[in-house]
Amino acid sequence: MPLKRLSVTAVRNLHPVTIYPSPHINLIYGDNGSGKTSLLEAIHILGLARSFRSTRLQPVIQHEHDACTVFGELLLNNGVQTTMGITRSKAADYQIRIDGQTVRSTAQLADTLPLQLINPDSFRLLEGAPKQRRQYLDWGVFHVEHQFLSTWQRLQKSLKQRNSLLRRGRIERSQLAPWEAELVSSSERIDLYRRAYIAKLKPVFEDVLAQLVSLEDLTLSYYRGWDKERDLQLVLDSQFERDCQLGHTQAGPQRADLRLRIKGMNAAEVLSRGQQKLVVCALKIAQGYLLKERGRQQDCIFLVDDLPSELDEHHRKALCALLEGLNCQVFITGVEAEQLARSWQKETLLTMFHVEHGHIVQTESCLE
Repeated sequence: MPLKRLSVTAVRNLHPVTIYPSPHINLIYGDNGSGKTSLLEAIHILGLARSFRSTRLQPVIQHEHDACTVFGELLLNNGVQTTMGITRSKAADYQIRIDGQTVRSTAQLADTLPLQLINPDSFRLLEGAPKQRRQYLDWGVFHVEHQFLSTWQRLQKSLKQRNSLLRRGRIERSQLAPWEAELVSSSERIDLYRRAYIAKLKPVFEDVLAQLVSLEDLTLSYYRGWDKERDLQLVLDSQFERDCQLGHTQAGPQRADLRLRIKGMNAAEVLSRGQQKLVVCALKIAQGYLLKERGRQQDCIFLVDDLPSELDEHHRKALCALLEGLNCQVFITGVEAEQLARSWQKETLLTMFHVEHGHIVQTESCLE
């Protein structure tokens, strides 16, 4: 499901712009600070209502404006055209419209425009906190399991209520019973969804990784957030006193993690920065393949910021071959147009955009 048209207003240093991207490979080049990453950021805001560069909106919205707006026209796999737009203000408010109708949930944006980001910070997926790996995992589950979101919302509500009661100090065990029943029920469903997804993801990930780099000893495993040999209710019972002391629930899906290890050691502590990036690329591309296999109306769109960063020419070409094999829409940034273009096969159709001082202009391919 490609973006056919993209309009951006008041995002960072970008001048108001409308572009018509290719449904396949789009290369965005220009000097550092010209606005290349800001274009990817705008697409990210359109799909997820937030920036990947800042948790705050102030730096994202141009100083002289109170809000930024991103609008897109998309073509679904079934040939139907849809529109979506988002306006975000400095007051942190947002307005979302899909096909002219106001939408309240950012989840509908994510469902309409599935995005995968690969950028110089991607290695943090390996060396960062478990929360980042849970978000990666749940992105995939959300897009393939329709009941995941509602189950996740039930989990969050019951977990919030249990933690609120725990923070009150001495409480009767029976006060927690209704919320624990809901917590256990939703936790078991979330775990079931995640395990089913991991079972499908693992072989695809291993195949993609093998095409990027040889890491035969790398293993991917899933920790569900509590003892795999015991029911969650038994774990909650045994940890009740400790939970009361801490004021929060220690066990459950909110503590789940993906574990990548090499010979029993944390992969992030063994791999080079370049190897880490390749592993993360394999993880994200594998999700793109799984989404495509589901035959949904939308394919994943890849945003790749600064492709040459930490990857030599051989690995850049391997990564580009995998992206091309997905037959999905890709946006890739880099400083040098020729270096970007030569990462692809000569017969690959490339659409190129030059960015200079916030102005974006479509140009001719620089390949002979």
